[in-house]
Amino acid sequence: MMIDWSRVRELRNEIGADDFDEVVQLFLEETDEVAATLAKDQSSQAIESALHFLKGSALNLGFRKLAEMCQAGERAAAAGNCLSINIDKVVEVYAASKRAFEAGQRAEDAA
Repeated sequence: MMIDWSRVRELRNEIGADDFDEVVQLFLEETDEVAATLAKDQSSQAIESALHFLKGSALNLGFRKLAEMCQAGERAAAAGNCLSINIDKVVEVYAASKRAFEAGQRAEDAA
């Protein structure tokens, strides 16, 4: 499952619909920036830090598959094994998750 919709609903209920939209916008802006920097050559520590940030954000907003990939990548980076991390795939899963999330939100708004 790419998106954990129960987590999305839980977050919306916790903070309210108006604040939820603001949190989503901030999350997507920050995550777009971090995902873009991942593609650049970086140290293991920088990659680990970026993946840790993405993992936390993804878990918070229900991007389950992205969170799982980031966790695995974060562990690999911590072990100094950055070559095993498919950064392009992480960025691709983020983009797919974002599209799925936005489509789900539009469908919910239309209902």
